[in-house]
Amino acid sequence: MNDLLTLPWQRTDDSSPIASRMAASTAREIIEGRHEPGELLIEADLAEAHSASRTPAREAMLQLERWRLVRLVPKKGALVTTVTAKERRDLLAVRSMFEIDAVQTLADSGDLTFLAADLRTLLGQQKNALEAGDPLGFASADYAFHARLIRSGGNAIVTEMLSTMGPRLARLTFQVAIEQPHTLETLLTEHESLTDRAEAGDPAGFARLVRDHIDGSHFPQSR
Repeated sequence: MNDLLTLPWQRTDDSSPIASRMAASTAREIIEGRHEPGELLIEADLAEAHSASRTPAREAMLQLERWRLVRLVPKKGALVTTVTAKERRDLLAVRSMFEIDAVQTLADSGDLTFLAADLRTLLGQQKNALEAGDPLGFASADYAFHARLIRSGGNAIVTEMLSTMGPRLARLTFQVAIEQPHTLETLLTEHESLTDRAEAGDPAGFARLVRDHIDGSHFPQSR
């Protein structure tokens, strides 16, 4: 998969810098709930777990803070952040704004066929993860779907911002997959509808569906 559509743990391997591997694996553990909100992560413990020195552990902690998965506490460590209702709304509002702008830009400039083909491939990956009972795989494919939409607009600054937001967006979807698994089939159906509207060059219809999609998948009680 294109690295621009992947999350940190998907694009690191044994050849990656140790600090990158430490940050990526810890991000995955936080997203999967293996580190609870409010838990204090200790630099020395992270270094020991990865058979590394404290220097790359410190770099990993800084990266986790840039992703907003932890909050550094001087001389103590890093606290795993809590996803608040406001943060959820703010993140999804920004994501939807980027998507709507990207589809509008692409509709104004030409053919959306290639975008739709990529989106359908990513929908297949999400469906496979759902059938396999793989919530992290589902969240990763969900991120790739939305990232592909956003990056289609060709805005380099937005692309940079999205890279930082990626792990937090994946955490939101993972929570939906764990807490509201009954909504995932609907989520996929809505993704198919979004793809249809994008391919049709209908930014107004796409924008309406995006807002309904967020309300339905992340705030179902608001419907």
